[in-house]
Amino acid sequence: FGVIASPEPINLNNSPQIATPDLGRRHQLTYQEWVDILNQEAKVAADQHPPHLTILAGDSLSLWFPAELLPEDKNWLNQGISGETSNGLLKRLKIFDRTQPEVIFVMIGINDLIRGMSNGEILDNQRQIINYLRKRHPTAQIVVQSILPHGAEQATWKGRDKLLAVANSRIRQLNQQLQSISTKKGVKYLDLHPLFTNKQGNLRREFTTDGLHLSPEGYIVWRSALQIYSEIELKPQQEKEGKRLKGKG
Repeated sequence: FGVIASPEPINLNNSPQIATPDLGRRHQLTYQEWVDILNQEAKVAADQHPPHLTILAGDSLSLWFPAELLPEDKNWLNQGISGETSNGLLKRLKIFDRTQPEVIFVMIGINDLIRGMSNGEILDNQRQIINYLRKRHPTAQIVVQSILPHGAEQATWKGRDKLLAVANSRIRQLNQQLQSISTKKGVKYLDLHPLFTNKQGNLRREFTTDGLHLSPEGYIVWRSALQIYSEIELKPQQEKEGKRLKGKG
């Protein structure tokens, strides 16, 4: 199940000692069984203190991020659960309290929209997620990622009707509010949305498998965005903080 079991510094990209998540089996698990597995993985990461630990927190879009496509200069802990909502994520953030991540990437919200939650409820949960992570991980850089668009009429996902009830224009408006909240809270905001949209404002066909989930090409775009953003926005701040701490010492 992707449990980090190596006594060596963990590397989810290419370490032979770490099992690749068996997503087929995970889809047969109950939500609580899934949480228990993520709890176990986070416990190992907390005990091992791997360098440059980076956490992906979110739903199936994060969960399905191919380990081999994640940027290789970090140790990744994937805390995604299929079908996850902002409320569900908020309740399980404590799972990785003891880890010491450099960066926490959060993407959540599309399942809230599919389930009919209001923008106000979603944004309130996002605020609480940011507040919690800032308090529990004061040295980590928290990066809120925009909610991605869906494929609209081209979508073939099994919940297509519910998906189409959510206008992509609403997702854009929600992202604008999410960016504003991130700025006010003093956390980073990574706007992935423009990278995935076509001229109509929908998820580009080549980047998705069913109008909701991402294709390998979609994950390559996301990977590139993470790499570039890390180099431009995150790395300089980490170096600055490192010099500040060294000066104190």
